[in-house]
Amino acid sequence: MHQLLNTLYVTTPEAYVRLDHDTLRVEVEGETKLQVPLHHLGALVCFGNVLLSPAVLHRCADDGRSVVLLDRNGRFKARIEGPVSGNVLLRKAQHAAVADSNRTLTIARNIVAGKVQNVRQIVLRAARETDDPQDSAQLTDTAQALANTLKLVETAADLDQLRGFEGEAARRHFATFSYMVREERTVFQLNGRSRRPPRDPINALLSFLYVLLLGDCVAAAEGVGLDPQIGFLHALRPGRPALGLDLMEELRSVIAERLALTLINRRQVTPKHFVERPGGAVSLNDDGRKEVIIAYQKRKQEEITHPVLEQKMPVGLIPHVQARLLARVLRGDLESYLPFLAR
Repeated sequence: MHQLLNTLYVTTPEAYVRLDHDTLRVEVEGETKLQVPLHHLGALVCFGNVLLSPAVLHRCADDGRSVVLLDRNGRFKARIEGPVSGNVLLRKAQHAAVADSNRTLTIARNIVAGKVQNVRQIVLRAARETDDPQDSAQLTDTAQALANTLKLVETAADLDQLRGFEGEAARRHFATFSYMVREERTVFQLNGRSRRPPRDPINALLSFLYVLLLGDCVAAAEGVGLDPQIGFLHALRPGRPALGLDLMEELRSVIAERLALTLINRRQVTPKHFVERPGGAVSLNDDGRKEVIIAYQKRKQEEITHPVLEQKMPVGLIPHVQARLLARVLRGDLESYLPFLAR
């Protein structure tokens, strides 16, 4: 169990979380392992088979505190929340923008441009830092291909074409992702993305980090009063947090993928942190999840200068700032959505 910032992560199997007046009490096999005052918590995230008392669920719903349920591998299962809140006028503007194909395409195009640009920056940085001429050459080629895709993104005539450009950029990026891995490259070789379930350690690590990031992006959308299921780039499907996925696109490389590479290259995550399940699925074990969660929260506390606001802020606030910028576009206060661009 870890309390980081204002979020409590319960990762111990069979843990029981119950309410004791204004305190959350976490018990394992009848023994109290942790007590946290409720006013310190903004969210509760549970991995795998964790028991929550009805009193805890009612109190969290009343207070507007989110409860997120993930499976033991970190895959999103459910999110429990109280009555929908937020600015009804902003949500009305969001729905109107989605119904306008030109506005939808404009916003989605900027999201994809931000994603491709940020990926390219990471690839260029890795090409500069590597001592291996072959790795550098491969990464430089990828960076050039991404630059070409950036030009195409500007010409996308519709969402389908735009998604095709985005998919091609992702394919090129992941094709040379392994050249940025310096430790245990054989183990952490990325031979294409596999998601449900991940089939190798690098896919398991990336998927786990994406789940953590998506939770933050959904929370950011809700925080400014937007509907997290109404997105612009991602198609609408029942239960799919399309806007959360939209906000995550430009941050995947900046937050999740950079952290994955750091954890591997600093040997904070090694092959011993993974387990292979019957059927070939690979996932982080308990120690691996704890290591990644702690590193993720530390990454969120690092300070950066936001290029639009030109203000220093923790990395963890970037999704919230981007959601707020998008809200200003939908209200008509900003002409176009400005994606976060890493420097």
